[in-house]
Amino acid sequence: MIGRLKAKPLLAGQLLCALAAAALIVRQASVAWGDGAGDMLRAVLFGNLLASAGIILALLGFAAFYRAWRRRRAFIWHDGARLYRGSEESWPLPLIRDVVIAKNDLGIASLRLVVDDDSEVTRELVKLYLLEDSPEAVRGGVMFAVAGLRGFPAGSVMN
Repeated sequence: MIGRLKAKPLLAGQLLCALAAAALIVRQASVAWGDGAGDMLRAVLFGNLLASAGIILALLGFAAFYRAWRRRRAFIWHDGARLYRGSEESWPLPLIRDVVIAKNDLGIASLRLVVDDDSEVTRELVKLYLLEDSPEAVRGGVMFAVAGLRGFPAGSVMN
C-alpha cells in the first residue's frame, strides 16, 4: 500500500449527490403530486428532460463516490510489476519515470505520473485533496517501488 484516500471528501460527495438527486426527484414529482403513483413516476422520468438528466447524473456521481469510498484503504498500491490506482487503472513499473505535482485548469493540484510510453501527457494518480498521506510520502513510495524493480533500491544506497 502506497497511498490511501480521505473518507470525509468522499462521504461529502455522496451526500451532495444524494441530496441533489432527492431534490430533483421531489421537484419533478411535485407536478403530479395529487395524481396516482404512475403519474408521479411519469412526471419524474419524462416531465422535464433536463431535470431527469440531472437526476441520472447525480445518481452516477453518487455511485462513483461510493465506489471510491469503498476502495479508500487500498487506493494506490503495487504488486512488484505494476502500479495500481484503485481497480481501474494500472501502469507497468518499468515505464514510470517520475511522479510530479501539477495543477489543472481550475487550479486543483494532483499527483501525476510521468510514464515513458511515447506520449506527451502525464497520467493523473490522485488529487491532493483526496490523499490521506502526504504527497512526498506517496511519491517516495512509488519511486522506491520503481527503483526496487530496476535492481538495487536507490533509497537504500549509502556512501
